[in-house]
Amino acid sequence: MTTENIGKILSCVDHSLLNPAATWPEIKEICDDGLAFKTASVCIPPSFVKRAKEYLGDRLPICTVIGFPNGYNSTVVKLLETRDSLENGADEIDMVINIGALKEGNFPYVLDEIKLLKNECGSKVLKVIIETCLLTDEEKIKICRLVTEAGADYIKTSTGFSTGGATREDIELFAKHIGPDVKIKAAGGIRSLEDAQDFIDLGAMRLGTSSIVKILKDQEVKDC
Repeated sequence: MTTENIGKILSCVDHSLLNPAATWPEIKEICDDGLAFKTASVCIPPSFVKRAKEYLGDRLPICTVIGFPNGYNSTVVKLLETRDSLENGADEIDMVINIGALKEGNFPYVLDEIKLLKNECGSKVLKVIIETCLLTDEEKIKICRLVTEAGADYIKTSTGFSTGGATREDIELFAKHIGPDVKIKAAGGIRSLEDAQDFIDLGAMRLGTSSIVKILKDQEVKDC
């Protein structure tokens, strides 16, 4: 793979560390790696956003997660989480939908929640995590339409904390059913440069992964 291709992949990566046991030194390391490898952002837990913003300033966008990983927080709690994260310096918000509400057909609830969080985000990026591994294809198609109607910026496959991550089939399905203003983020299980390139070729504009930078750092060590 060429240096140019690797650079394009890195420009799509939300370099992520969402482990509940993560410590500030580990978060600082991925911030440094994000800067060094010119990733799209770092994706970190909400509790670290303020400290990361103080450390990074405007050198690298900070992404954080809301209602994570299960999505069953009340809408009020998600709004408060979002507001707090934005006030602390987050540039991008990745929210988890209420999966149960979608599965029982309570589409107005799901739509209204996404709209409320997008309104809170304003010009900041909102990505909507739908946890594809828990949904039928019919439900995936429906949420594609709801995300589009709500005006969110991205639809995102997975939290990486459930029973499965991104699949090529789901990215293809998204590409067919989202509106023209909605982008795609593939997340969960992207563990090689080849995986990353495949997802980009299928239409993903962002990749949620910690593996790509690790692969390249390991390669640098081998080349020394």
